[in-house]
Amino acid sequence: MAGHSKWANIKHRKGAQDQKRGKIFTKLIREITIASRLGGGDLESNPRLRKAVNNAKSNNMPSGKIDKAIKKGTGVLEGVSYEETIYEGYGPNGVAIIVEVITDNKNRSVAELRHAFTKFGGSLGETGSVSWMFEKKGLIIIKDNSLGFEALFDLVIIAGAEDIEEYDDGYIVTTPFELLMEVRKVIEDKGCVIKSADYEMLSKTTQKLERAKSETIINLLASLENNDDVNKLFSNLEIE
Repeated sequence: MAGHSKWANIKHRKGAQDQKRGKIFTKLIREITIASRLGGGDLESNPRLRKAVNNAKSNNMPSGKIDKAIKKGTGVLEGVSYEETIYEGYGPNGVAIIVEVITDNKNRSVAELRHAFTKFGGSLGETGSVSWMFEKKGLIIIKDNSLGFEALFDLVIIAGAEDIEEYDDGYIVTTPFELLMEVRKVIEDKGCVIKSADYEMLSKTTQKLERAKSETIINLLASLENNDDVNKLFSNLEIE
């Protein structure tokens, strides 16, 4: 099984997001809206929308907000038109960064991202400049496990998961991206409470920095994460 070090940044990010409930709702609504715009409003035939709605429910979003976001995405209700774009770049000390943006103003978003990268000694790159360093994986965070670790381990591995790790008061399950929703359903059917199930871009190799040298890159990542247009943020930073 893999070591714990690779979860350090994920755990930090998840904890920070938990403290920004309003911002989480905003990002979840944007994801639901764009998922329904791209694939339609039917949960059964739109896996991305089904995943977004499940995550919204896991974060206790009211059903009225979810329905409204779907209707805006499908055009039943008038609303803002969002675009989804992926940006790649390098932070200080060669840390690779991928930024997923959902925005109603692409020019504004890229200007703000470029400003943040430049401010903290990084730079935006071309498409593909860093994405080759990452693998797209499913990530399921379980906050309540009624089975016990051994039974949960057997369950998720048989279902197709690649890894499971304890974290804080729960567990993180890694899956092939294609099996994310399938493994989630298996876990939920056994009565476990899932906090989130989404994809992560996990780095194949990490850029290790001593804590004393990591302050600038941490500030850059925090600046990007605080941008309302940023939906997801990934890096290969590992703090020694």
